[in-house]
Amino acid sequence: MAEASTTEPVELAQLTENLPTVADWLPDVLLPFWEVVAQFPIVGALIVAGVFYAIALVLRFVVFRSLGRIAGMTNSLLDDQLLEHLRKPVFTTVLYFGLTLAINAAQLPFGTQLAVKALLSVIVVSWMRATFRVSTSLLDILGHEGRYSLVEARTMPMFDLSAKLITILVGSYVLLLVWGINPVGWLASAGIVGIAIGFAAKDTLANLFSGFFIVADAPYKIGDYINLDTGERGKVTKIGLRSTRLLTRDDVEITIPNGVIASAKIVNESGGPYLKMRTRVSVGVAYGTDVDQVCELLKKIAVEHSEVCTHPEPRVRMRGFGASSLDFDLLVWIEHPEYRGRISHELYMMIYKAFVEAAIEIPYAKQDLYIKEFPQPGTD
Repeated sequence: MAEASTTEPVELAQLTENLPTVADWLPDVLLPFWEVVAQFPIVGALIVAGVFYAIALVLRFVVFRSLGRIAGMTNSLLDDQLLEHLRKPVFTTVLYFGLTLAINAAQLPFGTQLAVKALLSVIVVSWMRATFRVSTSLLDILGHEGRYSLVEARTMPMFDLSAKLITILVGSYVLLLVWGINPVGWLASAGIVGIAIGFAAKDTLANLFSGFFIVADAPYKIGDYINLDTGERGKVTKIGLRSTRLLTRDDVEITIPNGVIASAKIVNESGGPYLKMRTRVSVGVAYGTDVDQVCELLKKIAVEHSEVCTHPEPRVRMRGFGASSLDFDLLVWIEHPEYRGRISHELYMMIYKAFVEAAIEIPYAKQDLYIKEFPQPGTD
């Protein structure tokens, strides 16, 4: 098995040195013509390059345009984007492969193999770029079509990164083979270097792995309002593989390493069965107040507010008997957590005005001093 692993890359590398000649691609009818042309290498090389260039143009402007018209008749955008992304690599592959045959036919005194490897490398790179774009378009379309439940918005960054990493690894391996470099030795060296880098960049690697887990587990998503046990609160604006960014109510952006946020306690205010958020307005009234009137008045105030959700409907709950007040909570749902402070302010203002108008007393801390007996004049 060891011998097979070391000899296989060498055999693949020989492909660049033993490319088929033009005669191998021609039908028997055209072989006599090519034998005459082959006596003039430069002329033959120009003819081969011109033929493949014409074929590449036909594919690009005739075949792909025809396929584009057919794809335009469908409702999906996937086929249109695939054709757009494949147009350039197909043209490059046909043209540059023809140039490799032309270079072989030219019988140059030196630099033939170098030029052939360079042209094949351009073909590999063009397909790598096309794969990047195809994977991005595919994930974008699948993520916006509801019937594809396997590709959710929260998992798209992970799939996108995985596709790009696989493309880079496969493309790099093929490039090494094209240039006749044995990848086995490079992989062994990379393993040793990787151990050293792992110790030197353990914090960075921890953030990267935590980023994968955050994307997969999805304790929050972009647009959610979260609270951390370290005191940070804000709207998630970006989830990267190394860090997560929060925008606070003061319009200050906080960047938190994923290694820190993955081990923190996270309170997601945008989570739960609703996309809405419940906020609580606490109020106390004096003993002796009509509690039914208080409940009706608080609920009426909440219903009249334009930014309080009607479903779930506002609720009023009496919470207990305080030291000097009857304690009530007005529970309302709002659409956006970032508006909690302003809406609470407006509700408190409306409650105070309504209680003043209804002559409902809001108790406050006070002290009464009772003097049992005044001292008589002339006594100490």
